[in-house]
Amino acid sequence: MSVLRGALAFLILAALSAGSLAQGAGEVNIYSYRQTYLIEPLREAFTEKTGIKTNVIFAKKGLIERIAAEGRNSPADILLTVDIGQLSDAANKEVAQAVDSSTLDQNIPAQYRDPAGRWFGLTRRGRVVYASKERVGQDTITYEELADPKWKGKICIRPGHHVYNVALVASMIAHHGEEKAEEWLRGLKANLARKPAGNDRAQVKGVYAGECDIAIGNTYYMAKMMLNEEQPEQKKWAESVKMVFPNAQDRGTHINLSGMMLAQNAPNKDNAIKFMEFLSSDEAQKIYAEINHEYPVKDGVPWSGLVKSWGELKPDSLSLDQVAALRKQASELIDKVAFNDGPSS
Repeated sequence: MSVLRGALAFLILAALSAGSLAQGAGEVNIYSYRQTYLIEPLREAFTEKTGIKTNVIFAKKGLIERIAAEGRNSPADILLTVDIGQLSDAANKEVAQAVDSSTLDQNIPAQYRDPAGRWFGLTRRGRVVYASKERVGQDTITYEELADPKWKGKICIRPGHHVYNVALVASMIAHHGEEKAEEWLRGLKANLARKPAGNDRAQVKGVYAGECDIAIGNTYYMAKMMLNEEQPEQKKWAESVKMVFPNAQDRGTHINLSGMMLAQNAPNKDNAIKFMEFLSSDEAQKIYAEINHEYPVKDGVPWSGLVKSWGELKPDSLSLDQVAALRKQASELIDKVAFNDGPSS
């Protein structure tokens, strides 16, 4: 009964909250996994340009399930995500509808959008190595090298089932096959300095504290640490490391995406597509680059000065659609090697 009551409560909550978002001709409703302050400048620029008002609901999790539960009565027009996994999940759960837009196809390279038009990438982030300036002399590395015994007890990483790590393991399966990827994952696990825990910034803190020599994290976390006035200790963490782009000498660095999709029952479909097209434009992509310090997906849009200071990014040419398709295998592999148990298991 408790399960039924919980499900009923969720549906009631969804129905009530749905009423708080508008379904008018001059509006567009956004469900966002991206924090509100990160997309506020984009919303303001879109409204100023078009006169269309934007409404947003933010949540760290559960938005895909919420859209599904709301069904035909959902006020959601657009879902914004922080990972390829969320985009893939939304497509697989049929809460997204395909968009046929020559503007989106022209602005967003095929590598960063769903072949069926159900999702589109907006910004790129590399999964890189943060290496101690004091204890690590080399300036090049590969993901494959992370399994080398020379790094035993020297690597910090967040839990294996986090979406960023699942995508990385999926990319290793794509490049090497499942058997080799498993061998690599076991080697990486053996080299961990501690059980995987915390977020990406916590791994850099581990390097600063001397708990490990290298950490795995996303590029934009460097900016979050370097510019953090509320927690200035994070600036010291950032100063203690150098960013190394894995596989820069061969296939390129693994890339993940923030992205967007059009909700299956979008009540303001035309406005929603206008917003999606705006987010892919030079103007919006530049806002992403300058404010969030991420890599635009649109070719030719300049990176922020801070991002440029990190050096060149050679992105892995692997299709993100292929990475998404291998996420289930990757998650099962993480379970198989008991990655989250840490190096001593």
